[in-house]
Amino acid sequence: MMDRKREMALLNWLRAALNDAQAKFEPASSDASFRSYYRVSSRDNRFIVMDAPPEHENIAPWLDILARLRKANVNAPELVAVERSQGFILMADLGDQSYLSQLNEGSVDVLYRDALNALYAMQTRVDCTGLETYHYGKLVAEMELFPEWFLKRHLGLQQDCAGWDTIEHAFSVLTASALEQPQVFVHRDFHSRNLMRTPLNNPGVIDFQDAVKGPITYDLVSLLRDCYIEWPKERVLAWMQQYRERAVQGNLIAHNELRFKRWFDLMGVQRHLKVLGIFCRLWYRDGKAQYLNDLPLVLKYTLDVATVNKDLKPFGEWLAKLTANVDLTRPRD
Repeated sequence: MMDRKREMALLNWLRAALNDAQAKFEPASSDASFRSYYRVSSRDNRFIVMDAPPEHENIAPWLDILARLRKANVNAPELVAVERSQGFILMADLGDQSYLSQLNEGSVDVLYRDALNALYAMQTRVDCTGLETYHYGKLVAEMELFPEWFLKRHLGLQQDCAGWDTIEHAFSVLTASALEQPQVFVHRDFHSRNLMRTPLNNPGVIDFQDAVKGPITYDLVSLLRDCYIEWPKERVLAWMQQYRERAVQGNLIAHNELRFKRWFDLMGVQRHLKVLGIFCRLWYRDGKAQYLNDLPLVLKYTLDVATVNKDLKPFGEWLAKLTANVDLTRPRD
């Protein structure tokens, strides 16, 4: 919740930036960080303002990635004004229809077609010069959130040597797979809550500030094995194959169907292990309980791959036993 002093500073800045003494704002959304978003009404126009407290958030990466996306003609919000010292960003409003609120059996094929077009544009046209790479240390550091926050804090489990060996072997398999993939622009949170349904140049792409240069399947699996909505496996694989064929035609990858499927599956496990840890941390550290409700789906995605993949099967069976009959949505004291 914004304190009164910061609220007035934001309001005064907005009115000056828009040259409208009657401009006002109201909450639009918040995310898993310290950023908050407000919908601004000014005369007959609507905007979005981001509040990113400088003591917690650095807006420079957001501004950098925004410029890269818009230069590549990806539908990221148009920048209107910035107040760097206080962490305020005023931008065009892409509307309030997130993909998550709009996806259903009747809309999914069209919406995912557009999302995959946007993904292809990002992977082929966005300049990656100077972006941080998804290196070995970063991949492992993300997965280490899984034993720390999911196993230890949420489930109350301490690992013995055998448990740590199982975890470390899985981490080794997953990082090797990620690092051998072609490296492209990676949004890192390319899913239904960060895509907005828009009438023109759909979708609008938001929450891109953590972008890096990394594995080609990362954003694809983030979209198709979305932590907030599930689709039948056959449809997911069909969408994946359609994108793979396009990537082959665009010379992003070589024609090797089995290898791409393995990359896709293992990249999903890496991401979902990270997310299991993050969703728990969001409750125990930050007090955001709603993410616990999404843990069962994220674990399901993880086990669906890990229990059948020959390199991850010991890890998958071990994790399945640890979580059997556990209500993951229930907080631990």
